[in-house]
Amino acid sequence: MGFSVRIDDRDSHEVPRPGQCLRTYLRERGRTGVKKGCDTGDCGACTVHVDGLAVHSCLYPAHRADGRVVTTVQGLAEGGQLHHVQEAFARSRAFQCGYCTPGFVMTATALTPEQLADLPQALKGNLCRCTGYRPIDEAVRGAHPRRGEESRPPCPVPEDGDAVARGVVTGGARFTLDDSAPAGMLHIALVRSPHRHARILDIDASAASAVPGVHAVLTHHDAPPTRFSTALHENTDDDPADTRVLDDVVRHVGQRVAAVVADSPATAAQACRLVRVTYEVLPAVADPEQAIGPGAVQVHEDGNVAAVFRRGVGDVERGLAEADVVHEGVFHTQRVQHTALECHASRVWTDADGRLHVRAATQTPHLVRRRLCEVFGLDRDRLRVTTGRLGGSFGRGQDLQTEDIALLAALRTGRPVQLENTRTDELTATTTRHPFHVRVTLGARRDGTLTALKLRVIADTGAYGNHGPSVLDVACTEALALYHCPNLAVDGTCVRTHNVPAGAFRGYGAGQLTFAVESALDDLAHRLRLDPLALRERVYLRPGQRAPFPGAGERYPVMDTGLLRCLRLLGQVRAQRLRTRPAPGGQHRSVGEGLAVATLHTVPADGHIAQAAVALRSDGHYDLATAVPEFGTGTGEVLCRIAARALSTSPDHVHLGDADTDLLDHHSGGFASTGIVLTGRAVAAACRTLAERIREVAAVHTGIAADSCRPGVAAVDCDGLPLPLTAVHSRSGTTGRPLRAVASVSARDVVPALGFSAQWFRVEVDTATGLVRVLDSVHVADAGTVMDTTRCRGQVEGAVVQGIGTTLWEDLATDSEGHVITTGLRAYSIPHFGDVPPTEVHFVEHSDDDRAVNPKPMSELPYNSVAPALANAVRDATGIRFTSLPLRPDTVWAATSAGGRGDGTAQG
Repeated sequence: MGFSVRIDDRDSHEVPRPGQCLRTYLRERGRTGVKKGCDTGDCGACTVHVDGLAVHSCLYPAHRADGRVVTTVQGLAEGGQLHHVQEAFARSRAFQCGYCTPGFVMTATALTPEQLADLPQALKGNLCRCTGYRPIDEAVRGAHPRRGEESRPPCPVPEDGDAVARGVVTGGARFTLDDSAPAGMLHIALVRSPHRHARILDIDASAASAVPGVHAVLTHHDAPPTRFSTALHENTDDDPADTRVLDDVVRHVGQRVAAVVADSPATAAQACRLVRVTYEVLPAVADPEQAIGPGAVQVHEDGNVAAVFRRGVGDVERGLAEADVVHEGVFHTQRVQHTALECHASRVWTDADGRLHVRAATQTPHLVRRRLCEVFGLDRDRLRVTTGRLGGSFGRGQDLQTEDIALLAALRTGRPVQLENTRTDELTATTTRHPFHVRVTLGARRDGTLTALKLRVIADTGAYGNHGPSVLDVACTEALALYHCPNLAVDGTCVRTHNVPAGAFRGYGAGQLTFAVESALDDLAHRLRLDPLALRERVYLRPGQRAPFPGAGERYPVMDTGLLRCLRLLGQVRAQRLRTRPAPGGQHRSVGEGLAVATLHTVPADGHIAQAAVALRSDGHYDLATAVPEFGTGTGEVLCRIAARALSTSPDHVHLGDADTDLLDHHSGGFASTGIVLTGRAVAAACRTLAERIREVAAVHTGIAADSCRPGVAAVDCDGLPLPLTAVHSRSGTTGRPLRAVASVSARDVVPALGFSAQWFRVEVDTATGLVRVLDSVHVADAGTVMDTTRCRGQVEGAVVQGIGTTLWEDLATDSEGHVITTGLRAYSIPHFGDVPPTEVHFVEHSDDDRAVNPKPMSELPYNSVAPALANAVRDATGIRFTSLPLRPDTVWAATSAGGRGDGTAQG
């Protein structure tokens, strides 16, 4: 049977495999701009045109393309010119990680005038987890001018312009699996446990092994005995070593039991269904309070407590006795998923040098290499780890997820192998945010001065302790860093249960604790009849005062003027909004406002190490190496700017490659908001050293003093005599000093400081349905010296929208047996284009003599203030304090209909 399809500029006659979707057919032919996000038609990342009609190619059978013309994002840029929609997305910076961008571009290109009139409806089939949608809206409207306006002419693809934006909007940006696959590559599918707790008595893989195309079925008998933590930190003592690659005891539903390695993903999945596992089902404990009670079922032999945090200052009981008012509340946060649009994936093969090469969706390639070498007993020189651009992260790339099982399969089969999670795998079997249970007790005087703050914190880390101890520590240290209270006590416990493991998630525990404390403060303000903003001005540290608990190197961050500036600016914007934007009214409509503030330490406490290397190229440009993968923060572009400034060149003359363990000796990776704060310092130091060496070479060959030689974009100016950088490179060998420099910076080398973020919402609550609608969103942030306002604003907008989703409706729900029931992006719904209004973002300005002039991280901090600000606004609208998240319509409706509060009691 004949088959022919026109794909962009060429014809394909290869007949699709039975049941093959158009997405995989296109990617196998090099159209890697077509992305995988869900395989269920829910995210839009795979959107292409078939005869001009936009379709989700994951749902479109490949055989239906016979005789048709298929256009992908890679085929839009014709004749060296960007399509005007691609140009609009590039101009508006309508992307962060960029994984969803090809799908949005293809959808936007096909919009009709009728669809443009209702963009929320027209774009409901495309999801973005990073941007917050505001720049996407700007790009789409800019690409489709209103009637009477002239269309913009096509934009030529710049030869040396913004390569990042061009790569993203044309589908040329290389994500984890976008490179050509090695010849003979095999694929992995996983058998997963249906039980919360069970011992594996027998695995019968005979039927699976007999399936044609199956090369191996791997079980715990094939796995190394080494126990390790999947969490990746510089300090390896941070996390309990309680995990095996494959274990004979399963401790949560969805845990890996066996791995089938086959010629194709479909064959591997088919064979998985034939593996017969005999289990001895064991008792399980799912409630963290029960897990630390007497006689509890033990999750691991060393007990259920993974970590404790016991710290305090002063005498909290005395402080409560001295209080005019004592307020107490109990708060609960739910389990939520990162939902980055790129699924976890790893590819492992033996390269031309006979070394094992791991390419993975990770934020920490050097730490992955170190951990894999420990587990498999490999010399580090035998293993190379690389990563491309990541399709979002939010902390998910700080765990071993697929790398270990892929390496095991490659070692056992001697063949290249690949494991790519499905969206169901992502939702049901990868790490989540830690659920927290927090009891807050506040003592205060009538003027709002705190006399005591007492916390009891329980964090559910799930079946394994990865990240649990450090999440508890960060939550209890950083979330409390801004409060001025003479008597403070924290009793925190991180508990293992037979639930899906939790891990690193945006905010790293501080968001959960901030929700509890900032909600309790709002209730205190109501009880004392004080304005919530005025109360916060009284309970926060003043400039010059230190945080109650130490951070990196056991040093105490000291309050600067950033928080005071945030509060003042927020007060001004809030007052203007309330004055100039009257709240809508109507039957069953209640309107309220709420605010909250969050902080974080500007450097992590785990000894994070950042390293950078820079070298002058023969063409006069520079190669820059770090190990910070780009996953939507814009860190790479800022690092190139830092390098360009230190080298007195143009940012487009600085070329930052993919993270690669071969390029640097060691780097902890891009997590904990360290990309600019630490790696930026390493880049600047390395570039300053290289600039000095360039001056030395120029001095030798011109006879002019090095102090009089100044590097520029194309040449070194030696007291008016130009020496081209190309000449400097060619003559560098005579000095014996290579024109390459390396620098390292440790978290312990940097004085810890505090960053701040304040969020204000006005909401409307429909008491007839329980629906919460955000009317106004304002965010004020202290980012120190902002190096890229557009990127920083995008980080804030994306964090706020993600925070709204995880506050109002996202919930990784499980049934009574521990099975996650939100297995797709329809059941686990993240914010869509039309769900929230844009956030008005402000950055505080600092005077020249202010100490807080260094950049402060903004990747995760803005997320932490969203939940309490929203909850406080709902409380203002309804008079009901909701103490558990999410604030779903059914929950809100039930409470408002009953006239009670979120925990079932009345609130005055």
